[in-house]
Amino acid sequence: MSKRFLRLGVNIDHVATVRNSRGGEHPDPIRAAQKAIVAGADGITAHLREDRRHIRDKDITRLRDSIKKPLNLEMAATHEMIEIALDVKPNAVCIVPEKREEQTTEGGLDVRANKSFLSEFVERLCKADIRVSLFIEPCSKQLEAARNVGAAVVELHTGRYCDTSGVFRREELERIEQAAIYADNIGLECHAGHGLTFETVGPIASIEAVVELNIGHFLMGEAMITGLEHAVRKMRMVMDEARSRKDST
Repeated sequence: MSKRFLRLGVNIDHVATVRNSRGGEHPDPIRAAQKAIVAGADGITAHLREDRRHIRDKDITRLRDSIKKPLNLEMAATHEMIEIALDVKPNAVCIVPEKREEQTTEGGLDVRANKSFLSEFVERLCKADIRVSLFIEPCSKQLEAARNVGAAVVELHTGRYCDTSGVFRREELERIEQAAIYADNIGLECHAGHGLTFETVGPIASIEAVVELNIGHFLMGEAMITGLEHAVRKMRMVMDEARSRKDST
């Protein structure tokens, strides 16, 4: 039997973080998305937060209009965000928990405790032909709740797995694998993400029930380091060419 293809969604939030730290338009997250697609990304993820700390509303519209791969909008389950999603119509929405004071998304949604609230949001998005994913902990009870509210997809939180080591990491990996298998068995498409690096991604990628990984912060950080040599060389070349033209006049 052929193995499932494992998709890669690249989150470009932190290109916008760097841009916003100074203002202006550089670096452009849309350009980063296009480069990621050329490099092999199967889709682009962007998190439109309540405080707009990185991605802005116009970034989402520009992404929708500029990329030829699926756009996954991460957002909190608020009335403001659902109206934006219904207006922009991304290919998919991943509903995540959000607290204004947190640095990044910490933990998964408690779908069991918010069934009626989330059901309303999932139903409205599905009626607009937007695929809905819920970002949850690798827990069978949360998986069952996700299915019951009408989500087609779940994304398993891999942060604890990435943040531990030794026996604790192995135990967390087992939890994720069992949750992914269970999700598949009850008819949910299973994604995974949060904190994945070159070091930690392999064991998660080997779980056949997982069909998509969403990775952002690490990739953007690596790009700033491993892509710096090319940028400096190009700047040096442009400078030298300009000086050569000046000297020849």
